[in-house]
Amino acid sequence: MTMNDAIADAIRERLPDARVEALVDGNRAQITVVSAEFEGMSRVRKQQTVYACIDAFIADGSLHAVSIRALTPDQS
Repeated sequence: MTMNDAIADAIRERLPDARVEALVDGNRAQITVVSAEFEGMSRVRKQQTVYACIDAFIADGSLHAVSIRALTPDQS
């Protein structure tokens, strides 16, 4: 399994309806998540939700720099 797939799977465990695109280059990742669960959340809360899904990758050093776009379906 690639790191891209591992990150996407980890996010979908918490947000099963999500469309996830993860692009990993070394220990840096650009992640886009589109989920109806983000409805009514602030931008910061959306990012915190995604970070909670990938915290194991950050803790073990697999990821160092992460850029997150977290959108509702209406925003995508």
